[in-house]
Amino acid sequence: MRTIPFAMLAAFLATTPLPAKPKPSIERSAPVALDGKSMPFSKAVRAGEFVFLSGQLGNQPDGTMPAGMEAQARQAMANVGAILKEEGLGWSDVVSCVVMLDDMSQWSAFNAVYVTYFEPGKLPARSALGADGLARGGLVEVECTAYAPRQ
Repeated sequence: MRTIPFAMLAAFLATTPLPAKPKPSIERSAPVALDGKSMPFSKAVRAGEFVFLSGQLGNQPDGTMPAGMEAQARQAMANVGAILKEEGLGWSDVVSCVVMLDDMSQWSAFNAVYVTYFEPGKLPARSALGADGLARGGLVEVECTAYAPRQ
């Protein structure tokens, strides 16, 4: 059996590049269309094992905005749910949400709706912040990230 001197092995390892770690693929959904116009963002972007959903307002499919926090919160969550479904995911895959409220005094009213979408005790991480106005006059916008490992 032949042995390789340590110095030769060290020199070989130092000059031999390691195989590159593959970069996770990035897949983007089609741009969002609103009022017949293409918006400058995608509904969802998959990067590796995570799917990042764009923020969803409480607008209905016809573009109208229902009145009141509860109605807009339910519609915003329904809009998030629709994108999750398009991506083959569900609420249990959501690991993080950011909630933007036009009026922070409506935080409790939003929370009452929000918790109904998740299994008790299995809520995602979340941030909530007040915004000085939201797009289209919305009262709430919800942005989520889901964990979606490839099978």
